[in-house]
Amino acid sequence: MGHDADAARDGVHGAYRSVGRRGAVDPVKALMHRHRELCERAVDPLEIAAGLEAQGVTDRAAARFRHRDVFSLAEEMYARAARQEESVSRAETPGPTRARAYWAALALVPGALGAAVVAGLRLTDGQPRLAVAAFGALAMTAGLYAALRRGPLSTGHRTTNAARAWTCWLVAYALAGDGLLSAGRDGGPDGPWTLATAPVLALSLACAPAAWCTHLFLARARRRLNASRGLREFAASVRPLLTGAFGLFLCALGGLLALCGTALNESPAYAGAGALGALLLPARLLTARGLTHAPARALAGAGAAEATALATVFAARLPGCSFLATPVDSLVAAAGAGAVPALACGTGALVLLVQAARTLTRASAHALPCEAA
Repeated sequence: MGHDADAARDGVHGAYRSVGRRGAVDPVKALMHRHRELCERAVDPLEIAAGLEAQGVTDRAAARFRHRDVFSLAEEMYARAARQEESVSRAETPGPTRARAYWAALALVPGALGAAVVAGLRLTDGQPRLAVAAFGALAMTAGLYAALRRGPLSTGHRTTNAARAWTCWLVAYALAGDGLLSAGRDGGPDGPWTLATAPVLALSLACAPAAWCTHLFLARARRRLNASRGLREFAASVRPLLTGAFGLFLCALGGLLALCGTALNESPAYAGAGALGALLLPARLLTARGLTHAPARALAGAGAAEATALATVFAARLPGCSFLATPVDSLVAAAGAGAVPALACGTGALVLLVQAARTLTRASAHALPCEAA
C-alpha cells in the first residue's frame, strides 16, 4: 500500500518536472501517461479528479498543468483519453431502482428478527428460553450479515476478526453489561441479572434508518461532486450533509429507543445505547469507504473501556484492592450505570466523527458508485 502511494507521488512529481522542461509543451499528456490506468478505467471526469486528489494533486498543483483546479484538469484528461469500444458500461449493472429496493428490504431483516426473538423470550421460560436466546442470537447475526452485504453500508474491505469481536462485545454489553455492573457493585450477582432487551431491539431496528441515512448522504454527496468546481468547494458543501445524515440517524434511534422502552416496559437507556449507535454508524461508514484502521481502533478502545470497568468492580473485592472500583463507583453514583457505555462509546464516536469529517468530505471517498447510488 505504501509502495503504491510512493509510486503515485513519484509519478506526480515527475509530471511536475516535465512542466519545467523547455521541450515539454504538453504537460497534461505527460501526466496522462503516468496515470494511464486511471484514465482508461474512469467512466467520467469525476473519477479522474478523485483519483488525482487521492494521489496528492491539489488545486494549486493543477495550476502547474495550466488549469484552474483539479476538476478542470480531470475534464481535459478524460476528453483526451483513448477509449476502447468494448469498455464495460454502467448499463450492464443491475438497475438502481431494483438494487435499492433489494437492500432497503434487507435492512429491515435484523429488526424483524430482533422483534421475533424478544417476543420469544417474553413467552418462554427455563430451558426453552435458553434455546430461543441461542437460536435468536445466531439468526440475528445471520440477518445482520445479510443486511450489510448489500447497500450503502456494504464493503469489499473485510473487517478484521478483532473488529468483529469488539463489536459483538459492545452489543453484548448493551444487553447485559449495565445489569452485571449494578449487580457487581451490590455484591452479586447471586443469580441471573437484569437483561436490557429494549436497547438491543432498538439497535437492531436502527439498521434500516442507518442504511437509509447513509444512502441519503452518499447520493447527495455524489450530486455535489457533479456540481462542484473545486476540492475546497466540494468539502465545504459535504460537511453539512454528513452532519445532517448523522443527526437524522440519531433522531431515528432515539425514537426507536423510546418506542421499544415503552413497548417492553424497560429503561430505553438513551445514553448508553445512543452512544453505541453513534459509534457503530460512522465506524461502518468509514469501513465501507475503505478506511478500516480508525474504526477498528475506536471499537477496540470502547470495548476495552467497558471491560475494564467491569473488571475493576470485581477486582475490588480482593483484599486491599477496594480502591480499584473508586472511579467506576463515582461515575455510576453520579450518572447511573449507563454512564460507562455512554462515556466509552461516546468518546469513540467523537473520534470517528472527526475522522469522517476529514476523509468523507474528500472527492476520492465518493469516486466509485456503490449499490446505493
